[in-house]
Amino acid sequence: MDGWLLRLSPGKAKRSRCVNALGTSGQLPLDDLLQRCRRGFEQAGLPLILRLTPFSQPPELDAWLAARQWQAFDPADVMVLPSLEMFPLGSASALTALTPEAYAAAVGALRGSTGKEIQGHAQRLKAAPVRHQAFSLNTGDAARTPLAFGQVAVDGAIAGLFDILTPPEHRGQGHAHRLCGALLALARAQGATEAYLQVGADNLIAQSLYRGLGFQVAYRYHYRSDDPAAWS
Repeated sequence: MDGWLLRLSPGKAKRSRCVNALGTSGQLPLDDLLQRCRRGFEQAGLPLILRLTPFSQPPELDAWLAARQWQAFDPADVMVLPSLEMFPLGSASALTALTPEAYAAAVGALRGSTGKEIQGHAQRLKAAPVRHQAFSLNTGDAARTPLAFGQVAVDGAIAGLFDILTPPEHRGQGHAHRLCGALLALARAQGATEAYLQVGADNLIAQSLYRGLGFQVAYRYHYRSDDPAAWS
């Protein structure tokens, strides 16, 4: 809409249900553009949320919203890994592939997602422009108990890690590190040479995990909304 991208899929992840101000043709005043966005979100039954990055357009958008008392919340870091050479090929054999439905149900249960949110997540996975690749890391015994979950999106030379989650009873044992290493090895085998991910700025445990894998912060973004229902 006038250069902005509207994502209207329900789910826990705010990036799937927000406005990304990627660019603007400049044809609509900001007030009019926001009103049009609001109508779209109301029709989808969602609060209006904008995602603000250092690249949002117009450049004064964040300050413009702040001056109108739009609350800023949920800062997150985009982290990048410039090389995958340290992840040996073949180390992805410990992964068990999951269908979009099975994966959305598993991570949704860990997040406390509603049935609608789980369904929306599965639909996004099936409709993604890159091949769905979601996995669990399981115990090596007959029980095959899931120890961690995650997905990788390979798009040419770049790979993205998403939804890295460990069940509470298995946390603090290095399973997420093993899972991420296997996902990155898989991405490397498929031709990727670098990787990225997004993580909450206040999620110190995950930040430490990803730094241990070699990821570095590229930039930080946050959300804004004038609807209190969006802030939680």
